[in-house]
Amino acid sequence: MKKRDSKAPSPTDWARVDAIRDEEIDYSDIPELGDDFFEKATLTPAKQAITIRLDSDVVLWLKEGGKGYQTRANRILRSVMEAQRKRDGMSAPSKKGTGPS
Repeated sequence: MKKRDSKAPSPTDWARVDAIRDEEIDYSDIPELGDDFFEKATLTPAKQAITIRLDSDVVLWLKEGGKGYQTRANRILRSVMEAQRKRDGMSAPSKKGTGPS
């Protein structure tokens, strides 16, 4: 994980935050999540780190959009995958065997 390059120190008193026990945290201002929330909630598939070779102009095009080019590439590939599956009448792939080996 990369360390963030921050010019100004955080104004948060992290030592005080770390010293607070879970039982001392006041959650009263956070609404409970009802059935409506869970009915609409969706799970996002786990990410898997891979190495892929792309044409340099494709990489440049993705990077032109700024930070997040890998996320954009994933969205594009997902869109094509879902369109192809819909066209071919296929369902979503099984999650079995998709984890790291």
